[in-house]
Amino acid sequence: MSPLPRIERKTNMTRRRIIKAAAATSAAGLVPGLNTAVYAQGSDKPEKEEVRIGFIPLTDCASVVMASVLGFDKKYGVKIVPTKEASWAGVRDKLVNGELDMAHVLYGLIYGVHLGVGGPKKDMAVLMSLNNNGQAITLSKTLADKGAVDGPALAKLMAKDKREYTFAGTFPTGTHAMWIHYWLAACGIDPVKGAKLITVPPPQMVANMRVGNMDGFCVGEPWGHRAIMDGIGVTAITTQDIWRDHPEKTLGTTADFVKKNPNTCRAVMMAILEAGRWIDASLASKMKMAETVADKSYVNTGVDAINQRILGRYQNGMGKTWDDPNHMKFFNDGAVNFPYLSDGMWFLTQHKRWGLLKEHPDYLTVAKQINQIDLYKQAAGALKISVPKDMRTSKLMDGVIWDGKDPKTYADSFAIKA
Repeated sequence: MSPLPRIERKTNMTRRRIIKAAAATSAAGLVPGLNTAVYAQGSDKPEKEEVRIGFIPLTDCASVVMASVLGFDKKYGVKIVPTKEASWAGVRDKLVNGELDMAHVLYGLIYGVHLGVGGPKKDMAVLMSLNNNGQAITLSKTLADKGAVDGPALAKLMAKDKREYTFAGTFPTGTHAMWIHYWLAACGIDPVKGAKLITVPPPQMVANMRVGNMDGFCVGEPWGHRAIMDGIGVTAITTQDIWRDHPEKTLGTTADFVKKNPNTCRAVMMAILEAGRWIDASLASKMKMAETVADKSYVNTGVDAINQRILGRYQNGMGKTWDDPNHMKFFNDGAVNFPYLSDGMWFLTQHKRWGLLKEHPDYLTVAKQINQIDLYKQAAGALKISVPKDMRTSKLMDGVIWDGKDPKTYADSFAIKA
């Protein structure tokens, strides 16, 4: 087997420091095998060696970016080319037409495309989960000044001061739309009849709130914290307080790409698993990651907008600060990355709840079609990462338990629905 290709020397000082940090972490035993031989040779050789992976400027693109920056991809015989995209609709279209091989992408977007909801219909695949937690719902400073600083207070104000209230998500079938729908409904606000829901790309959220285009939004970091820093919004709730350790972004692709390139998929998954493990391994790794993804090539914001909430240090914009152990995680001893069938099914239940799906789908069959559990098990097994059962049980903010056992009854059980 050939040795690991030398990481190309760059003039950028940040990149050199990060690569040094990776080497130090590896020497400490936190990233096993960084300097071992290339994995993918012979029958395991990747069918496609250069892989274009789309991403949206969000903190949770970090494991894709760091897999490339730190050279984990080369270890497995592939070159990841992170490709910055402007909107989730653009990511969807480029995945469907083949301009992108894979993407850092919303869980619910992949499921929506697979079922032909919110865009063209095409068979899709979730290779792995990229992160848990780390999104937030922000309310405007104008609402906060009127006392609407959380869900119950917002419901009280909306009942008293009647007008059209506008809230933003980032894609109709995506995670942020589902979090804000769920939260509003749990607080007694009908998100279909009692509010207006619009779609805004993540990097444009803060600017749109600044000019008064919405009363609140749900988006991934760093844009929730950016609104706090800019003094235009307050954090009403974090998404981990809606569902602790919830699924968020995935590594998504088309079913055709998986069929034609299984070795490539496995190699990319292993590189990203190692990158996620590196990020979660230490405070120093997290800080180096924040420094990297803040660059204009990626998220294009100040490091200080990223490096607080990635450590679980939260401010709500009204003087409250707290440490949240359930902040954004990229690996968490492997618990983050498994593509649970029940996670995918949950998004389908919410799509049905809010009228995006007119009939109940075959929930389990669809999840088995999309979530590439066998491929994930192969990648995780090669890295000696433990693999859980295909389903998990979760309690959401309203106390309702989701375990995937009876999705039809679950979807129909909510008092507020379309």
